[in-house]
Amino acid sequence: MSDDAQDLGITESKSHKPGEWYAEVVQKADLADYAPMGGFIVTKPRGYALWEAIQDALDGWFKETGVTNAYFPMFIPESFLEREKDIVEGFDPEVAWVTHGGHTELEERLAVRPTSESIIAPFMADWIRSHRDLPMRLNQWCSVVRWEATETKPFFRTKEFLWQEGHTAHATDEGAWEEVWLRLDQYARALEEVLAVPVLRGQKPDHDKFPGAETTTCVEALMPDGKSVQSATSHHLGQSFAEAFDITFADADENEQTAYTTSWGLSWRALGAMIMTHSDDQGLVLPPTIAPTQVVIVPIWQAETKDDVLEYSSSIAEELEDAGFRVELDDRDERNPGFKFNEHELNGVPLRLEIGPNEVDDAEVTLVHRPDSEQTVADRDGITDAVDAHLDRIFEKLYDAAAENLDENVREADSPEEILGTIGRYGGYVKTPWCGDEACETVIKDEIAAEIVMQPVDDQGGASAGDIVRPDDGATCGVCDEPADEIAYFAKTY
Repeated sequence: MSDDAQDLGITESKSHKPGEWYAEVVQKADLADYAPMGGFIVTKPRGYALWEAIQDALDGWFKETGVTNAYFPMFIPESFLEREKDIVEGFDPEVAWVTHGGHTELEERLAVRPTSESIIAPFMADWIRSHRDLPMRLNQWCSVVRWEATETKPFFRTKEFLWQEGHTAHATDEGAWEEVWLRLDQYARALEEVLAVPVLRGQKPDHDKFPGAETTTCVEALMPDGKSVQSATSHHLGQSFAEAFDITFADADENEQTAYTTSWGLSWRALGAMIMTHSDDQGLVLPPTIAPTQVVIVPIWQAETKDDVLEYSSSIAEELEDAGFRVELDDRDERNPGFKFNEHELNGVPLRLEIGPNEVDDAEVTLVHRPDSEQTVADRDGITDAVDAHLDRIFEKLYDAAAENLDENVREADSPEEILGTIGRYGGYVKTPWCGDEACETVIKDEIAAEIVMQPVDDQGGASAGDIVRPDDGATCGVCDEPADEIAYFAKTY
């Protein structure tokens, strides 16, 4: 094996060393690199292109539903944070502070935004005067900083990360709840329709909700190693932030009312979930919906057939590009076909077209799927339709495999021993009735580092916080055996 091939290949195993394997895939597929400061990464062009694909999809859906983009300062005065005590208490251990500008000490410390409720809410208060100004829906695409001490895992957990954060104000509690569920559904749609990652919709237990929120809803994705990833959250903030920052409005009778607010966000952790879900020991695997290159054409020639093969390949590349596909014609002279195959597999290109003299003579194209190396032959005529159908099939393969993993790894238990044993043996989610006491989570967490990741909600959500799925009458808590009127999903997490 050549040194080039060794450098190109993945040396770690997804099943045996998923952490090391994941880091190697991210680096060798040219998505990200580690920054010189611990806890930060450099997002390379191929990695940023994946983020842009998510951004394009969500930004369009947001705007279709009345959201406008804005941008607020990354520095937040300490006095602003302190106006909402739960935010201060919740984020204080992770806040990075600016104390000096050049050589001059600042009169007031500035927080590097861990989240933006406390800088956006005061401006909402200034901009909202009447019920006619509502609902107000703002979103910003930015980065935030949370100074965590945990080990860096690109896209999953870094001190700075990219995300979007939406912030809205509403005249009624019902309107705020409709917003919460709308955004949660859009996040689920992004995971499932763009990233081919099936998710569960849920609600966080009260002890794990966003600081200052009345309710936090979430979408959770299950990774192949049995751990759960919180992929996005949508928060009903009630009136706590509105009261803290005086977000009021005059109703139709000119009476002053306090608004209801929401916030919601998705970070590049969703990219980490996608990479972990689909990729394999050959490298990155990408759904066609998000792949920077959807189709790579690899011409295979000898000296006497080179011109004919390249002309035939170029005509197909041009036709596919004209049809809107993202295509690369890999006609490099200095690399042999085997090297090219391995490189494009490592980079996650969903569909490879192989074209040699036989394909030219027979007016055909050989198509190879990245996820499983399935190989078929298609006629040159109608290649555009064939490529379209094969890309759809590749997406279905990825989604179906992930959905099967999810379906097979939701199990039930009704005692601490069963919960611990099931998670220890299989991973995945363990569903159990729950009394609502945080102490019952602690029993499991202390033993096996698993926690309550969510409480399931009805598929379509609803207009109140009461839409969580309830256990049968007479159910008892799977941990303490006391009466239970809630359901908890335990899992290990990223």
